[in-house]
Amino acid sequence: MKRDVLVIPFDTIHDLVISSDNSGAIGNKQADVVQVPYETVSYYSFRVALMECLAAGGEPFAVVIHNFSGDEAWHGLLSGVKKTAKEADIPDLAITGSTETNFQMMQSATGIVVMGKKKKEAERPLPANLQYAVIGKPLVGPEVLAEASQVAPLALFRKVLQMDGVHAVLPVGSKGILHEIKNMTGREELMAENLACALDVEKTAGPSTCFVVGFEAEVERVLWEVCGGLVFVVNVIEV
Repeated sequence: MKRDVLVIPFDTIHDLVISSDNSGAIGNKQADVVQVPYETVSYYSFRVALMECLAAGGEPFAVVIHNFSGDEAWHGLLSGVKKTAKEADIPDLAITGSTETNFQMMQSATGIVVMGKKKKEAERPLPANLQYAVIGKPLVGPEVLAEASQVAPLALFRKVLQMDGVHAVLPVGSKGILHEIKNMTGREELMAENLACALDVEKTAGPSTCFVVGFEAEVERVLWEVCGGLVFVVNVIEV
């Protein structure tokens, strides 16, 4: 199963998991396409990198903030990262970063790098006959704030990761649900018409507002109870 992370040896017991995210033209500059506080920018950007790290089995211990929006943006970016860490129950997260001050850009730009550790283990193939679902809706830009109730909460993401019978979890990024289903199943030949889902499977999910789950049929009822109205079934069909 493909993941958007880098996993490298750390010591005899652990591997290092590195994930990242960036955003451009989102912030408080006049030329920004999406106008939001910098706290919101880093909250969602960190959310993406954090979910990627957690989905790969990493437990985050440090984050690096790359700020290209000027000194005045730093406090908000730092605040957003701390807010996300609190929601994800990561109390001892180390935070550092750098700000570009030599030159000013017309639009905001932010980069986030997350580092985590995981115990070494051989990757196991996914069981046959898994069922698939999307938790949350794919949203981007102003939709993220307008439909906040449809964004999968971080606490829910962590809960699903730990559920018995759930064998695969992948955050959905800018390439959409179809791309992540391909990564999860290893079936690169799949196309949009092969997925029966109430959602647009090719739409960007912006700051990973939803995630894909591969699970055993026996846990379907529990998954629905835990996730409520945020569950959207994905059936893989042959055309």
